[in-house]
Amino acid sequence: MNAPDAKASPGQAITPDQIKRWGPTWSRRVGWLLAHGLWNTRVIGGEHVPRTGRLLIAANHTGIIDGPLLHGVIPRESHIIIKEEMFSGVIGFLMRNAGQIPVDRRNGRAALQTALAMLNEDRLVGVFPEGSRGRGDVKATKAGIAWLAVRSGAPVLPAAILGTRPSGKKPGHIPHPRERLTVVFGEPFAAVDPEAGIGRAAVSEAMGRIQTRLSDHVHGSAAEYGIPLPDSTEI
Repeated sequence: MNAPDAKASPGQAITPDQIKRWGPTWSRRVGWLLAHGLWNTRVIGGEHVPRTGRLLIAANHTGIIDGPLLHGVIPRESHIIIKEEMFSGVIGFLMRNAGQIPVDRRNGRAALQTALAMLNEDRLVGVFPEGSRGRGDVKATKAGIAWLAVRSGAPVLPAAILGTRPSGKKPGHIPHPRERLTVVFGEPFAAVDPEAGIGRAAVSEAMGRIQTRLSDHVHGSAAEYGIPLPDSTEI
């Protein structure tokens, strides 16, 4: 149960009791309407997403709408880790009640502990391992998702988000109504051997494996469906 008066705001560390477990029930439907009503989103590989059990989804990140789009097309409820700057004003009110997880990108420990609690409840947590919007080519990833995979034992499923920022557009670009977008889900994989333990070596191994698998999936999907990644990382 959530504490009825619990609130999270920018600069205030999130805790598991502040996450609205019921939030994704309604917010996923809003995301679905955005994906399929406002935009024309093609979803490929949705059958690869297990309908129950703990799961980490790792997605590339190029555009401002990637979070709500991913939340809407995942075929089950999800809690996505999103920068805490989004958790202010009216948008922040909606984000908190949507059950999403704010992260302070200077020190993400509280968000990771909260995400781990969600995984330990056999929930789905979405992460953008690159840490910020860019080309979405996954040349590097942050350690947070690897730490979560090692500590929770959750499989990792790669997702390629394509078309949300065409070449020449800035990361704040919002696609036009009915613009064609594509999300491709890969197959889940184990980020690390369970026998590797939970230390730094295991996290490092998991981080390398996640970076490689997600990068290969994104580039392969972009090539297969003819949707190039942006040619600029300009913010």
